Amino acid sequence: MRNLIQPLVLAAALIASPAFSARAAQPQTHPAHKDARLAGSYTFQRGGWTYVHLQGSPSQIGFQHGYILGPQIADALNVFKVEDVHDTKRDWQFYRDAAKSMFWPHIDAEYRAELQGIADGAQARGVKVDVWDIVALNGTMELAEYYVPWLDKKTHALNAPTIQAPEHCSAFIATGSYTKDGKIVIAHNNWSSYAEGSRWTMMFDIQPAHGHRILQDGVPGMITSNDDFGINDAGIMITETTISKFEGWNPDGIPEFVRSRQALQYANNIDDYVRVMIKGDNGGYANDWLIGDRKTGEIAYLELGLQHTPVWRKKDGYFVSSNFARDPGVLKDETPGFEYNDLAYSSNARRVEWEHYMQQYKGQIDVELAEKFLGDHHDSYSHQSVANQRSLCGHVDASKDGMSEDWGPYYPAGAVQGKVTDSDLAAKMELVAHAGHPCGEDFLAKPFLAEHPEYNWMAPILTDMKSGPWTEFQSGETAASPRTASGR
Repeated sequence: MRNLIQPLVLAAALIASPAFSARAAQPQTHPAHKDARLAGSYTFQRGGWTYVHLQGSPSQIGFQHGYILGPQIADALNVFKVEDVHDTKRDWQFYRDAAKSMFWPHIDAEYRAELQGIADGAQARGVKVDVWDIVALNGTMELAEYYVPWLDKKTHALNAPTIQAPEHCSAFIATGSYTKDGKIVIAHNNWSSYAEGSRWTMMFDIQPAHGHRILQDGVPGMITSNDDFGINDAGIMITETTISKFEGWNPDGIPEFVRSRQALQYANNIDDYVRVMIKGDNGGYANDWLIGDRKTGEIAYLELGLQHTPVWRKKDGYFVSSNFARDPGVLKDETPGFEYNDLAYSSNARRVEWEHYMQQYKGQIDVELAEKFLGDHHDSYSHQSVANQRSLCGHVDASKDGMSEDWGPYYPAGAVQGKVTDSDLAAKMELVAHAGHPCGEDFLAKPFLAEHPEYNWMAPILTDMKSGPWTEFQSGETAASPRTASGR
């Protein structure tokens, strides 16, 4: 029986380095700025993450977000501008226009106020940005990877680039006889470009005036996690992976980034979460959602297509997800280019690996095992231990084959961070997160670009992505005493 072959290795020198200090930085509240809207907000650094506490009305939460993270928002916005313009051959004004004319009419007052607040807060820090930039940033994946290919096809655009729905992320959720204590364990690693991933290290603790408190990872300037991993104080635990090769768009729908934020903020149970995600579905960022309710121990799997939205539920079992559709209707009508039985394909190879681990470790799965799963380098197709596009901890930059038309040979992308929680941690509004490759390896931009000059167009945005320790975070905490995985 094959055992885990990539245990997490963290060098003492790394843990002691300034970027991943075992002592967290003190909270920063920008006291020099007297705006009352900043009251109660703060931020600190830990384990390669930036923890951001936000509270109050929608406009207050937005202003705090924009002010605290103003420079980081400008940086993240530049990353997505460079990538989206390069990949879609559409300028940034196209995205701003879509945000204003197509998204804004379908965003309710609460999230309009928060988005405007982010723009206002960033402007107060001297960042040249407006609300249309912020809305476009939030919807970047929906627009670049779903709307643009739909629009190109609809308008018969000449010389249109090949754009397919991405293969982003690996995840599982398990409960009952599959976990060590019979309760829920949920885990996810985010797959993105390394340019995006090196910025996808915000930990947002959001205490809104209405709805539930949220703890989620995210990107500067975005109101939802967007990769997605989060918990709320009603016991809801969620994550997702994208549905590979999905096709479909509804220009009159509600943006996915709004629905996903609303679902986590207001859901009391699985039914609530599913209902919010389905209502007004625009087809953007089509995902397989893994949902748990720690109060009941029940887990669910929502395959959120546009034509088909099947839901599976269990109180004993598991769901794994790695960008494959499983519903016959979704496979036939909405993912026509996906080959479910092609086991060389990354999504399917990772599905095989997940299934193997669920069976091998039945009755033993806990947070520590989940961390190791996310750092795994086994290729189920070649039966080798190798970090590549088929390993759960993805390293597309190590693959001469690349991964789909969008991520060509040696594309600098893969698993950029990981998150895990279980029912007991979620009851305390806690989760465990890892910045950088969950396997513990660093990505260094300069030597990569020297070896792969074909990606020099990314030079302005591609930075080192250092791997940090597994680190615990809790809603409402300050920087008083960091808790790494080794200290649990």
